[in-house]
Amino acid sequence: MNVERLYQVILAPIVTEKATMVAENNQQIAFRVAPDATKLEVKAAVEMLFKVEVESVQVLNQNGKAKRFGRFEGRRRNERKAYVRIKDGQELDFTEMN
Repeated sequence: MNVERLYQVILAPIVTEKATMVAENNQQIAFRVAPDATKLEVKAAVEMLFKVEVESVQVLNQNGKAKRFGRFEGRRRNERKAYVRIKDGQELDFTEMN
């Protein structure tokens, strides 16, 4: 796979209460990924960036909610999330990325 493409696949880690509970219970890390990213691209990107072995990847599309801002109607953006399970005995360290 193209290295430049792999750098564009992962947009940001998701840090919420739910993502923290999933990380503690299932050894999974949640990431916001590019809308056209595939499971294989996400796996390769995580392995390249964080130097860990990935066991599995689950990907989901989340539609943005319709919201009102006073009298104006708007919409939050759609996003694609990836839950990445790393192999036992390994840890993800966000401070030591390539």
